[in-house]
Amino acid sequence: MSPEPEEARAVLLTNARLVGTDGSAPVDALLDGGVVVELAPRGELASPVGAEVVDLEGRWLGPGLWDSHAHLDQWALVRRRLDVGGATSAAEAAALVGARLREAPPAPGEPLVGYGFRDALWPDQPHRALLDAVSGDVPVVLVSADLHAAWLDSAALAAHGHAGHETGLLREQDAFAVSTAVSAVSDAVLDGWVGDAVAAAAARGVVGVVDLEMSFSLDRWARRVRGGVDQLRVRCGVYPHDLEVAVERGLRTGDVVPGTRGLVTVGPAKIITDGSLNTRTAWCHDPYPGLSGPGASGVASYDQGDLVAWMRRASSAGLVPAVHAIGDRANERALDAFEAVGCRGSVEHAQLLSGADVARFAGLGVVASVQPEHAMDDRDVADALWVGRTDRAFALASLVAAGVELRLGSDAPVAPLDPWVTMAAAVSRSRDGRAAWHPEQRIGARAALLASVDGQGLVRAGRVADLVVTEADPLAADDLRGFPVAATLVGGRFTHRTP
Repeated sequence: MSPEPEEARAVLLTNARLVGTDGSAPVDALLDGGVVVELAPRGELASPVGAEVVDLEGRWLGPGLWDSHAHLDQWALVRRRLDVGGATSAAEAAALVGARLREAPPAPGEPLVGYGFRDALWPDQPHRALLDAVSGDVPVVLVSADLHAAWLDSAALAAHGHAGHETGLLREQDAFAVSTAVSAVSDAVLDGWVGDAVAAAAARGVVGVVDLEMSFSLDRWARRVRGGVDQLRVRCGVYPHDLEVAVERGLRTGDVVPGTRGLVTVGPAKIITDGSLNTRTAWCHDPYPGLSGPGASGVASYDQGDLVAWMRRASSAGLVPAVHAIGDRANERALDAFEAVGCRGSVEHAQLLSGADVARFAGLGVVASVQPEHAMDDRDVADALWVGRTDRAFALASLVAAGVELRLGSDAPVAPLDPWVTMAAAVSRSRDGRAAWHPEQRIGARAALLASVDGQGLVRAGRVADLVVTEADPLAADDLRGFPVAATLVGGRFTHRTP
């Protein structure tokens, strides 16, 4: 595919303070053709004929933010589902289901879908009987916060081909299949919900996302952009079941999708090699407390030979591999595969690492695509399930010190699609007034910001005019959660601005 220029109008931003400076010398920025054409001291740039002139009144101008790992369809759906994330037990989650069914039951034959439960530390176990007691004949599906498990009542189990399942708690592929099925809504409805989610992201300074939905999404995003959902750049991932389709279409990572004004491009080839921490399926060297036998140390989704073959096939076709690996053994095997194939790419999550593997990331040129807010969500679970190993969990400072390229993301809906939340977790390792968790793994605000801008660096002449305008300097903020955003621009075009 050939590159396609993005539509853009000349804009002159005046009286801005540049992020990365002390702000004492305001500047003007001329944006044209989708790039920052020129930066100069305030008052020295003439406005081109027809350009829009916007006085930023001393606000801060910084690079636009990216989320390097999100699931946009799921994020849009979750925003409309029953939230059971606050439940501290299976019984409490079931009570939330019962309350919703009494207050707002779904239409006859429609399921009630909830999201967000984390059962690893619950005092009781999820069981279909708990849901059956409150659901009657309504199919109920609760998707876990990490998307790797689904808890169903008997009606939903029967509807999804699992009638008679002992507990109703499905994991990994079975859970993925159910989640996909209950996520099926019409294109028009889903596009509208995604449009709302995209507008919310733009209001937080987001200019781009790597969308790793499990279904082939390039054509959906082309349709959405043509329909006016055009506030973000989107890179669309390709999973193993769609790899040959992508190869046959001649798709290569970085290709621009025609008709999208340069906003939609082909992303990485994504493969999931283990599970997750909360489901105790992340593949580790050591067994999980209380587990024994096969699977006690987690689950490997692929034989190593098959993983290497798949990565070789993807990379040889021009698709850059992105390998999901959470446990330390999964990360070791992912790096082994990168070394065997001789290609570059990313490891998605990289939550538990050995010291030797931290250094291997840099040596192999593999990007660590990480989600710092997961450390805040999972700190208690990690302390219980990765006991004695949490000094090397979510080891951001160790990765930075080793010279590894970091890319920060949310894994939305697992965490909010808000890069300020992501950066806050990376910088503080704390939330809700709690003491910092392994504060030695904190990184600085500048490193967090640079890991959130798709490698673009700070604002400079010649860079793409994907920008964020903020009320304060993000590099000097005490707390980045809820950080105020005044405006967002993609290719020099405003996608959000406050009055």
